Amino acid sequence: MRHVIALDVGGTGIKAALVGTEAPPSDGTPARPPVLLHEARRPTGRERGPEAVVDTILDFAAELRDLGAQRYGLPAAAAGVAVPGIIDEADGTAVYAANLGWRDVPLRALLSERLGGVPVALGHDVRTGGLAEGRIGAGKGADRFVFLPLGTGIAAAIGIGGRIEAGAHGSAGEIGHIVVRPQGAPCGCGQRGCLETLASASAVGRAWAAACGDPDATAADAAKAVESGDPRAVAVWQEAVDALADGLVTCLTLLDPRTLIIGGGLAEAGDTLFAPLREAVRRRVTFQPLPPIVPAALGDAAGCLGAGLLARDLLSTEVTA
Repeated sequence: MRHVIALDVGGTGIKAALVGTEAPPSDGTPARPPVLLHEARRPTGRERGPEAVVDTILDFAAELRDLGAQRYGLPAAAAGVAVPGIIDEADGTAVYAANLGWRDVPLRALLSERLGGVPVALGHDVRTGGLAEGRIGAGKGADRFVFLPLGTGIAAAIGIGGRIEAGAHGSAGEIGHIVVRPQGAPCGCGQRGCLETLASASAVGRAWAAACGDPDATAADAAKAVESGDPRAVAVWQEAVDALADGLVTCLTLLDPRTLIIGGGLAEAGDTLFAPLREAVRRRVTFQPLPPIVPAALGDAAGCLGAGLLARDLLSTEVTA
């Protein structure tokens, strides 16, 4: 079976897959959606240093190459890898990733060499997940959408006409650093009161841990406490929802998306998040059209599926070149 290798690299773990794929037909008929043929995970090993993380990625990809050849009778046709931080997609370089200790890692070239010269696509993790949600997930059919995963931090993928906007310098979509509380807590970016200091899953977890006195409490624990009616949790949750609504209205004002897609760990709370969030945004809009605010459809498979789509796009480019 024709397949590609897909890797989704996070701060602590790597999700990987063999993705069954076909290039879009030459007559313009859309190709069938990619299929996850095999999935695997492993830690990044970042405690061993940035070079060890690169070695882990290369070894993992080589194992998938061998598995695919054995199982499907032919080598992977291409590979796609999604990584956090600042990347240069055109040059194939991971420019900077604080969580991994990377600076100017030529990841595309290293991976292509390890895989015997197959074409490799490098993408930003959130934009890659947004690509998958836009093409085959919750944004399918929307000409303009914003995909906003609420995880350790907050960033967005801006979908326009079937592609994801990277910006002039590769940093489009950094909605997590919109200031929503000017006198708020310091953010790692150097500002105060950034959206991700209040509405990311990690921020909600920290706030609930402080409120309930359990240092190990998480955002998921906060959601459960909200559902049980704990007034402390309700207060923590509402603060996050209000901050997120303020950030989303700024997003609507600037981008006018057809659909807003919310993903990441916080979205797993379902209506505990979406019901108050939709109402908070509705109360804030004035002239802005209010788009549907929907949950992401692909869960934590979005990154791998998006990396597979990036790899498939390389193949379709080769066919039409």
